[in-house]
Amino acid sequence: MSAGDTITFGTKPEGEKTDETTAFVPKFDANGLLAAVAIDAETKEPLMLAWMNAESLRMTLEIGEAVYYSRSRQEIWHKGATSGHTQTVREIRTDCDQDAIILYVDQKGAGACHTNRRSCFYRKVIPGSPATLEFED
Repeated sequence: MSAGDTITFGTKPEGEKTDETTAFVPKFDANGLLAAVAIDAETKEPLMLAWMNAESLRMTLEIGEAVYYSRSRQEIWHKGATSGHTQTVREIRTDCDQDAIILYVDQKGAGACHTNRRSCFYRKVIPGSPATLEFED
């Protein structure tokens, strides 16, 4: 890509199955969102689950850092823009029907979680009646 070009997404060729196309055709939900899981590129540790809209996905592809859409604030959220805890994207994968993506990232700073933990997945669910949570960090 050259400077000034805008990232676009493909369209599914007529009659072609989404799971067999080479076109990147993200399938956003009724709210215009796509689930995005950030995983540490080295350790393969899951770091966080967030959401992307078309604009944040394009921005991620253009700048090489994770940009999400905050459902609570209803705005674009460049991960680490205020905290410094950025995520440099090494690779992006989509699932078979292109309604979810995985971002393999290099996490910078204290961590991915707003609690200042490395991962948002710091509690294990313990089955029981009632089920409980056990802290893992």
